[in-house]
Amino acid sequence: MAHIELNNELPGIRGLMAYRPETEAPLNALAETLLRGDNTLSRGERELIGTYVSYLNDCFFCQNVHGALAGHYLECDVQQIDGIKQDFKTSDISDKMKALLAIAASAQKGGKHVTEIQIDEARKNGATDTEIHDTVLIAAAFCMFNRYVDGLATWAPEDRQFYINRAPQGALEGYQSSVYK
Repeated sequence: MAHIELNNELPGIRGLMAYRPETEAPLNALAETLLRGDNTLSRGERELIGTYVSYLNDCFFCQNVHGALAGHYLECDVQQIDGIKQDFKTSDISDKMKALLAIAASAQKGGKHVTEIQIDEARKNGATDTEIHDTVLIAAAFCMFNRYVDGLATWAPEDRQFYINRAPQGALEGYQSSVYK
């Protein structure tokens, strides 16, 4: 049960957005730009960054919504996404993504935890300055989204299939849709 009366039965951030629709548009616009806008990182890679940060923040709703979308875009299953979350360093992703996930993990702890060594490693593995910038911004935004969702104790469907079933429609419609309602 949410800490405040939301006057709706919607899960996670969707319930919060319905409660305060005036904040919904800018939050969705940010998510749409970061995760679906033009970028040299694929949508799947950007969703994976959000998934990993949500995992580190222990936000069940966000890590499952975005993990299902990452899996959809990257054409892998939930077990593969779980494996990346648990140990990305030994997973079957590019060295560039490993370097970017390391940066995201540091940004999740706090901005000053990102090191020049991590930045150099990402560049060495082909990351552009824009990709490094967007990784840090995605990590920072997901910390905000995760704290919003969990700070108000929203509910989340426990069946992970709920998120997997909605991923194709979510990928098609984007963050302006009501697919997770």
